[in-house]
Amino acid sequence: MEQWKKQFKRISCLILTIIMLLSSSFNIYAAELDLDKLDDDFDFLKLVIQYVNEYYQYDINQDDIITALYNGFFSILDDYSVYYTKEEFEAFAADISGEFGGIGVQIVNENNKFIVSSTLPESPALKAGIKSGDEIISVDGKSVEGFILNQVSKLIRGDAGTVVNIGIKRGDNKLSFNIKREIVIVSSVESKVLNNNIGYLKITDFNENTTEQVESVLADFDKKKITKIILDVRDNLGGSLLTVTEILNFFVPEGPLLYVDYRAFGEEVIESTLDKQKYKVCVLVNELSASASEIFAGAIQDRGVGKIIGTTTYGKGVVQSLVELKNDSAIKFTTAEYFTANRNKVQGIGIKPDIVIENKIGKEKVDLSAYPELKKERKPGLNAVGLDVLGAEMILQTLGYKVNTPDGILDKVTFEQMKLFQKNNNLHSYGILDFATQDALTSALKLFAAPDTEDTQLKKAIELMK
Repeated sequence: MEQWKKQFKRISCLILTIIMLLSSSFNIYAAELDLDKLDDDFDFLKLVIQYVNEYYQYDINQDDIITALYNGFFSILDDYSVYYTKEEFEAFAADISGEFGGIGVQIVNENNKFIVSSTLPESPALKAGIKSGDEIISVDGKSVEGFILNQVSKLIRGDAGTVVNIGIKRGDNKLSFNIKREIVIVSSVESKVLNNNIGYLKITDFNENTTEQVESVLADFDKKKITKIILDVRDNLGGSLLTVTEILNFFVPEGPLLYVDYRAFGEEVIESTLDKQKYKVCVLVNELSASASEIFAGAIQDRGVGKIIGTTTYGKGVVQSLVELKNDSAIKFTTAEYFTANRNKVQGIGIKPDIVIENKIGKEKVDLSAYPELKKERKPGLNAVGLDVLGAEMILQTLGYKVNTPDGILDKVTFEQMKLFQKNNNLHSYGILDFATQDALTSALKLFAAPDTEDTQLKKAIELMK
């Protein structure tokens, strides 16, 4: 537990703003409650719990009762406010610190089997001989059959210096490894050089170690005289407010980065202290770029430092404060809302890119068999009915044309959208589902269904940098 407490002391100065529960500002808002009635309500609730416990058919764990009460209270707050039990807080602390006691493996769930996808360089797992593709079947003699991925990860983690036994299935062989856990530092950045002169820096998380890792990458770019950098925060769900503002100081010249509006403290302006912009940048975002990633993209966009490319971000524009309680549990709750450097609202809206491009890489595959075939047996016109019309309607809808719910009737709306499709594809725009239009619809659907063979968002960023 001492390990986690030390981590929390570091985290507390990095992860969002920490509010002390006994501060005067807290008492101001607590005074709004009817404390006498609250005492009466708690006394009554205690009687209800005692009554149910006495007559309920099965045993009730008292700790579970308390946890349920905490969870019940936090459930009436927003989606980002939560109560952590001692065990949950330890896991959360490891995630946001960017380091934990473990063996250094990354695992995935493949058909309910826990497969080692990679081992970290110089990790205990790698030194012990665990390989990518190994199936983890037990931890400390306990079978992991029926577990979820998070449960397996939790079993493998533990205090540095302790030993964990990992049962492995490799082909037809079953192996056993006793591995001493070490502090594992999670890398939150990836980098490479594109086209010999463009730096690519992907940030997967804004944790405690991210600033140092970004600084190291930038030092390497400087040695290679790279001044154009593509910053990728796609699928980055956020992290520390302090970390993201530290990293923005590498790219955004002095001036405001964002405004944070606290209910208890009023407005705080967070500013950059960078003397002069050093790099030409652009930022890649998508619908899973959230929180700190949106702070990052918003500052780059509003301050005119670079272009934002991708799709509209998640829309999490609120700040949570983390408080460790005396029983080693913790609470995290929303205490502020942030706005971009131009005071634009992010909560529920997100950051709209300067250049909107949607990748189809990793998107759900379109089932072509679900679409009635366009057999070119006739040329339906207005008010025609048939499977070929249904297929055309479904394709138009998939491609984003505004038709009514496909019903196999070539109504006026479908007729007009057919004309628009024909116009967009250099066909005779007259609304008739002729053979050329049927061919064009079929080809367009196949093109839409095919996954991108390249990262079109990254491709656009490279073009922009040139």
